[in-house]
Amino acid sequence: MQRKRYAPGRTGPAARTAVVLAVGLGLGIGLTGCSAGTPTDDITVDAKAGPAAPVAPPGRYRTLFEPCGSIPGSTLKDLLPGAAALADAERDKAYRGVSAVTYDTDRRVGCTWRADTPDVSHRLALDVERVVSYDTAVSDADRAQEVFVRKQLAARIPLAPTAPPTPTATATASGAATPSGAGTAPAQGQGKPPAGTTAPPAPPRGAPPTGTGTATATGPTPSGPAPTGLEPRVLAGLGDVAYLDDVLNTVGASGHERAVSVVFRTSNVIVTVSYREQTRGSAEAPDSGELQERARNLARLLAERLEE
Repeated sequence: MQRKRYAPGRTGPAARTAVVLAVGLGLGIGLTGCSAGTPTDDITVDAKAGPAAPVAPPGRYRTLFEPCGSIPGSTLKDLLPGAAALADAERDKAYRGVSAVTYDTDRRVGCTWRADTPDVSHRLALDVERVVSYDTAVSDADRAQEVFVRKQLAARIPLAPTAPPTPTATATASGAATPSGAGTAPAQGQGKPPAGTTAPPAPPRGAPPTGTGTATATGPTPSGPAPTGLEPRVLAGLGDVAYLDDVLNTVGASGHERAVSVVFRTSNVIVTVSYREQTRGSAEAPDSGELQERARNLARLLAERLEE
Protein backbone atom coordinates (compact mmCIF):
# COMPACT_ATOMS: atom_id res chain seq x y z
CA MET A 1 0.00 0.00 0.00
CA GLN A 2 1.37 3.34 -1.01
CA ARG A 3 1.68 5.88 1.79
CA LYS A 4 0.09 9.33 1.48
CA ARG A 5 2.72 11.92 1.06
CA TYR A 6 3.21 14.16 4.16
CA ALA A 7 2.80 17.89 3.45
CA PRO A 8 4.34 19.98 6.25
CA GLY A 9 2.96 23.49 7.10
CA ARG A 10 4.62 26.71 6.17
CA THR A 11 7.68 27.54 8.19
CA GLY A 12 10.23 30.18 8.14
CA PRO A 13 9.77 33.92 7.37
CA ALA A 14 6.56 33.44 5.42
CA ALA A 15 4.80 31.74 8.35
CA ARG A 16 5.90 34.39 10.81
CA THR A 17 4.65 37.13 8.51
CA ALA A 18 1.21 35.52 8.33
CA VAL A 19 0.98 35.25 12.11
CA VAL A 20 1.91 38.89 12.57
CA LEU A 21 -0.70 39.98 10.03
CA ALA A 22 -3.41 37.92 11.69
CA VAL A 23 -2.63 39.23 15.16
CA GLY A 24 -2.42 42.78 13.86
CA LEU A 25 -5.80 42.52 12.21
CA GLY A 26 -7.36 41.09 15.37
CA LEU A 27 -5.94 43.81 17.55
CA GLY A 28 -7.00 46.45 15.09
CA ILE A 29 -10.57 45.21 15.13
CA GLY A 30 -10.59 45.05 18.91
CA LEU A 31 -9.14 48.48 19.33
CA THR A 32 -11.50 49.92 16.78
CA GLY A 33 -14.45 48.43 18.62
CA CYS A 34 -13.29 49.81 21.99
CA SER A 35 -12.61 53.28 20.69
CA ALA A 36 -15.98 53.41 18.99
CA GLY A 37 -17.92 52.03 21.97
CA THR A 38 -16.44 54.07 24.80
CA PRO A 39 -18.16 57.43 24.05
CA THR A 40 -21.51 55.66 23.68
CA ASP A 41 -21.14 54.06 27.11
CA ASP A 42 -20.15 57.38 28.69
CA ILE A 43 -23.15 59.16 27.20
CA THR A 44 -25.45 56.46 28.55
CA VAL A 45 -24.09 56.83 32.10
CA ASP A 46 -24.34 60.63 32.01
CA ALA A 47 -27.94 60.46 30.83
CA LYS A 48 -28.87 58.22 33.75
CA ALA A 49 -27.19 60.57 36.27
CA GLY A 50 -29.38 63.52 35.22
CA PRO A 51 -28.60 67.24 35.62
CA ALA A 52 -26.58 68.36 38.63
CA ALA A 53 -28.64 69.78 41.54
CA PRO A 54 -28.32 73.57 41.96
CA VAL A 55 -26.18 74.75 44.85
CA ALA A 56 -27.60 77.49 47.11
CA PRO A 57 -25.56 80.70 47.22
CA PRO A 58 -23.33 81.32 50.24
CA GLY A 59 -24.09 83.99 52.81
CA ARG A 60 -23.06 87.57 52.39
CA TYR A 61 -20.81 87.57 55.44
CA ARG A 62 -17.79 85.34 56.00
CA THR A 63 -16.41 87.02 59.13
CA LEU A 64 -17.70 89.11 62.05
CA PHE A 65 -16.58 92.41 63.53
CA GLU A 66 -15.02 92.76 66.98
CA PRO A 67 -18.01 93.51 69.28
CA CYS A 68 -16.50 95.30 72.29
CA GLY A 69 -14.96 97.98 70.09
CA SER A 70 -17.97 98.36 67.81
CA ILE A 71 -19.87 100.94 69.91
CA PRO A 72 -18.62 104.55 70.04
CA GLY A 73 -17.79 106.04 73.43
CA SER A 74 -20.50 108.69 73.13
CA THR A 75 -23.14 105.98 72.62
CA LEU A 76 -21.88 104.01 75.61
CA LYS A 77 -22.18 107.12 77.78
CA ASP A 78 -25.86 107.39 76.86
CA LEU A 79 -26.48 103.69 77.46
CA LEU A 80 -24.54 103.58 80.76
CA PRO A 81 -25.32 106.92 82.46
CA GLY A 82 -24.27 105.61 85.86
CA ALA A 83 -20.69 105.09 84.69
CA ALA A 84 -20.00 108.84 84.86
CA ALA A 85 -20.20 108.69 88.68
CA LEU A 86 -17.66 105.86 88.96
CA ALA A 87 -13.96 106.21 89.67
CA ASP A 88 -11.69 106.51 86.66
CA ALA A 89 -10.55 102.88 86.75
CA GLU A 90 -14.08 101.54 87.20
CA ARG A 91 -15.45 103.84 84.52
CA ASP A 92 -12.84 102.72 81.99
CA LYS A 93 -13.59 99.11 82.82
CA ALA A 94 -17.32 99.68 82.35
CA TYR A 95 -16.82 101.26 78.93
CA ARG A 96 -14.31 98.62 77.83
CA GLY A 97 -16.76 95.75 78.21
CA VAL A 98 -16.18 92.03 78.63
CA SER A 99 -15.91 89.76 75.59
CA ALA A 100 -18.11 86.69 75.50
CA VAL A 101 -16.40 83.30 75.55
CA THR A 102 -16.50 81.79 72.07
CA TYR A 103 -14.60 79.08 70.21
CA ASP A 104 -14.94 80.53 66.72
CA THR A 105 -14.97 84.31 66.33
CA ASP A 106 -16.00 83.94 62.69
CA ARG A 107 -19.23 82.25 63.76
CA ARG A 108 -20.28 84.03 66.98
CA VAL A 109 -19.08 86.96 69.08
CA GLY A 110 -20.48 88.99 71.96
CA CYS A 111 -19.74 91.60 74.58
CA THR A 112 -21.35 92.90 77.79
CA TRP A 113 -21.14 96.26 79.56
CA ARG A 114 -22.39 97.13 83.04
CA ALA A 115 -22.49 100.19 85.28
CA ASP A 116 -23.98 100.15 88.82
CA THR A 117 -24.92 102.95 91.20
CA PRO A 118 -26.73 102.70 94.56
CA ASP A 119 -30.12 103.47 92.97
CA VAL A 120 -29.95 102.12 89.44
CA SER A 121 -27.89 99.77 87.29
CA HIS A 122 -27.61 99.37 83.54
CA ARG A 123 -26.53 96.31 81.61
CA LEU A 124 -25.92 96.10 77.88
CA ALA A 125 -25.27 92.86 76.01
CA LEU A 126 -24.46 92.37 72.32
CA ASP A 127 -24.61 89.02 70.54
CA VAL A 128 -23.68 88.58 66.86
CA GLU A 129 -24.15 85.20 65.15
CA ARG A 130 -23.17 84.21 61.61
CA VAL A 131 -25.33 81.32 60.45
CA VAL A 132 -23.91 78.73 58.06
CA SER A 133 -26.03 76.17 56.24
CA TYR A 134 -24.45 72.78 55.72
CA ASP A 135 -27.17 71.81 53.25
CA THR A 136 -26.17 72.69 49.70
CA ALA A 137 -29.85 73.13 48.78
CA VAL A 138 -30.48 75.74 51.52
CA SER A 139 -28.69 79.09 51.48
CA ASP A 140 -27.05 80.60 54.56
CA ALA A 141 -29.58 83.46 54.54
CA ASP A 142 -32.53 81.05 54.47
CA ARG A 143 -31.06 79.06 57.34
CA ALA A 144 -30.53 82.30 59.28
CA GLN A 145 -34.18 83.19 58.70
CA GLU A 146 -35.20 79.88 60.27
CA VAL A 147 -33.10 80.68 63.35
CA PHE A 148 -34.57 84.20 63.49
CA VAL A 149 -38.15 82.91 63.33
CA ARG A 150 -37.51 80.51 66.21
CA LYS A 151 -36.22 83.41 68.31
CA GLN A 152 -39.23 85.55 67.46
CA LEU A 153 -41.72 82.81 68.28
CA ALA A 154 -39.91 82.10 71.56
CA ALA A 155 -40.46 85.79 72.43
CA ARG A 156 -44.19 85.28 71.63
CA ILE A 157 -44.18 87.97 68.98
CA PRO A 158 -46.48 87.10 66.03
CA LEU A 159 -44.89 86.84 62.63
CA ALA A 160 -45.65 89.59 60.16
CA PRO A 161 -48.27 88.42 57.63
CA THR A 162 -46.85 87.77 54.20
CA ALA A 163 -50.16 88.48 52.46
CA PRO A 164 -53.59 89.77 53.56
CA PRO A 165 -55.99 86.94 54.39
CA THR A 166 -58.58 86.16 51.77
CA PRO A 167 -62.06 85.82 53.31
CA THR A 168 -64.20 82.88 52.25
CA ALA A 169 -67.06 84.16 50.18
CA THR A 170 -70.43 82.80 49.15
CA ALA A 171 -72.05 83.74 45.90
CA THR A 172 -75.29 85.70 45.99
CA ALA A 173 -78.07 85.58 43.50
CA SER A 174 -76.60 88.57 41.67
CA GLY A 175 -73.16 86.98 41.46
CA ALA A 176 -71.51 89.21 44.09
CA ALA A 177 -69.40 87.61 46.80
CA THR A 178 -70.35 87.93 50.45
CA PRO A 179 -68.00 87.04 53.34
CA SER A 180 -68.78 83.65 54.81
CA GLY A 181 -71.00 83.85 57.88
CA ALA A 182 -72.57 87.12 56.82
CA GLY A 183 -75.37 85.38 54.93
CA THR A 184 -76.83 86.28 51.58
CA ALA A 185 -78.89 89.29 50.70
CA PRO A 186 -82.56 88.85 51.68
CA ALA A 187 -85.06 88.31 48.95
CA GLN A 188 -87.29 91.16 47.87
CA GLY A 189 -89.85 91.89 50.55
CA GLN A 190 -87.92 90.15 53.30
CA GLY A 191 -86.11 91.91 56.11
CA LYS A 192 -88.59 94.84 56.15
CA PRO A 193 -90.16 96.03 59.43
CA PRO A 194 -93.71 94.80 60.16
CA ALA A 195 -96.58 96.83 58.80
CA GLY A 196 -97.46 99.82 60.92
CA THR A 197 -93.98 100.22 62.36
CA THR A 198 -91.15 102.51 61.41
CA ALA A 199 -87.59 101.31 60.90
CA PRO A 200 -85.00 102.99 63.16
CA PRO A 201 -82.96 105.65 61.39
CA ALA A 202 -79.58 104.54 60.07
CA PRO A 203 -76.62 105.80 62.11
CA PRO A 204 -74.57 108.57 60.52
CA ARG A 205 -71.52 107.52 58.46
CA GLY A 206 -68.55 106.81 60.68
CA ALA A 207 -70.58 106.58 63.91
CA PRO A 208 -69.64 103.73 66.30
CA PRO A 209 -72.06 100.85 66.73
CA THR A 210 -74.67 101.19 69.46
CA GLY A 211 -74.30 99.26 72.69
CA THR A 212 -71.68 99.05 75.41
CA GLY A 213 -68.13 97.89 74.89
CA THR A 214 -66.29 97.17 71.67
CA ALA A 215 -67.60 94.11 69.93
CA THR A 216 -65.21 91.57 68.46
CA ALA A 217 -65.62 88.29 66.66
CA THR A 218 -65.83 86.44 69.97
CA GLY A 219 -67.58 89.05 72.11
CA PRO A 220 -66.77 92.24 74.00
CA THR A 221 -63.14 93.16 74.49
CA PRO A 222 -62.09 92.79 78.13
CA SER A 223 -61.07 95.94 79.88
CA GLY A 224 -57.33 96.56 79.93
CA PRO A 225 -54.66 99.15 79.23
CA ALA A 226 -54.95 100.88 75.90
CA PRO A 227 -52.20 100.23 73.36
CA THR A 228 -49.33 102.69 73.63
CA GLY A 229 -47.28 101.71 70.58
CA LEU A 230 -44.49 100.42 72.84
CA GLU A 231 -45.64 96.82 73.02
CA PRO A 232 -43.42 93.97 71.76
CA ARG A 233 -43.72 94.11 67.99
CA VAL A 234 -42.19 93.61 64.57
CA LEU A 235 -39.91 96.47 63.47
CA ALA A 236 -39.67 97.84 59.96
CA GLY A 237 -36.67 99.46 58.32
CA LEU A 238 -34.04 97.55 60.30
CA GLY A 239 -32.05 94.90 58.47
CA ASP A 240 -34.00 92.36 56.46
CA VAL A 241 -36.33 91.55 59.37
CA ALA A 242 -36.43 92.71 62.99
CA TYR A 243 -38.52 92.67 66.16
CA LEU A 244 -38.51 94.31 69.60
CA ASP A 245 -39.32 92.71 72.95
CA ASP A 246 -40.03 94.59 76.19
CA VAL A 247 -40.45 92.86 79.57
CA LEU A 248 -40.93 94.47 83.01
CA ASN A 249 -40.24 92.39 86.13
CA THR A 250 -40.37 93.05 89.86
CA VAL A 251 -37.08 92.61 91.71
CA GLY A 252 -37.14 92.15 95.46
CA ALA A 253 -39.69 94.02 97.57
CA SER A 254 -39.87 97.25 95.57
CA GLY A 255 -37.35 97.09 92.74
CA HIS A 256 -38.09 96.88 89.02
CA GLU A 257 -36.16 95.65 86.03
CA ARG A 258 -37.06 96.38 82.43
CA ALA A 259 -35.39 94.37 79.66
CA VAL A 260 -35.60 95.58 76.07
CA SER A 261 -34.28 93.40 73.25
CA VAL A 262 -33.92 94.34 69.60
CA VAL A 263 -33.15 91.45 67.25
CA PHE A 264 -32.54 91.86 63.54
CA ARG A 265 -31.19 89.80 60.66
CA THR A 266 -29.10 90.97 57.72
CA SER A 267 -28.46 88.16 55.24
CA ASN A 268 -26.87 85.35 57.27
CA VAL A 269 -26.00 87.43 60.38
CA ILE A 270 -28.33 87.81 63.39
CA VAL A 271 -27.68 90.63 65.86
CA THR A 272 -29.26 90.78 69.33
CA VAL A 273 -29.11 93.96 71.42
CA SER A 274 -30.22 93.42 75.02
CA TYR A 275 -30.55 96.50 77.22
CA ARG A 276 -31.61 96.31 80.89
CA GLU A 277 -32.23 98.89 83.58
CA GLN A 278 -32.88 97.96 87.21
CA THR A 279 -34.09 100.35 89.89
CA ARG A 280 -33.90 99.82 93.63
CA GLY A 281 -35.86 101.03 96.63
CA SER A 282 -38.61 103.52 95.94
CA ALA A 283 -37.40 104.50 92.48
CA GLU A 284 -39.93 104.34 89.70
CA ALA A 285 -39.94 101.57 87.13
CA PRO A 286 -37.64 102.20 84.15
CA ASP A 287 -39.26 104.13 81.34
CA SER A 288 -40.15 101.90 78.41
CA GLY A 289 -39.99 104.58 75.73
CA GLU A 290 -36.53 105.75 76.76
CA LEU A 291 -35.01 102.27 76.87
CA GLN A 292 -36.58 101.26 73.57
CA GLU A 293 -35.25 104.36 71.84
CA ARG A 294 -31.71 103.73 73.09
CA ALA A 295 -31.79 100.08 72.08
CA ARG A 296 -33.18 100.85 68.62
CA ASN A 297 -30.60 103.57 68.00
CA LEU A 298 -27.82 101.13 68.83
CA ALA A 299 -29.33 98.47 66.58
CA ARG A 300 -29.46 100.93 63.67
CA LEU A 301 -25.83 101.84 64.28
CA LEU A 302 -24.82 98.16 64.16
CA ALA A 303 -26.89 97.59 61.02
CA GLU A 304 -24.97 100.42 59.35
CA ARG A 305 -21.74 98.81 60.55
CA LEU A 306 -22.66 95.62 58.73
CA GLU A 307 -23.28 97.55 55.53
CA GLU A 308 -19.74 98.97 55.49
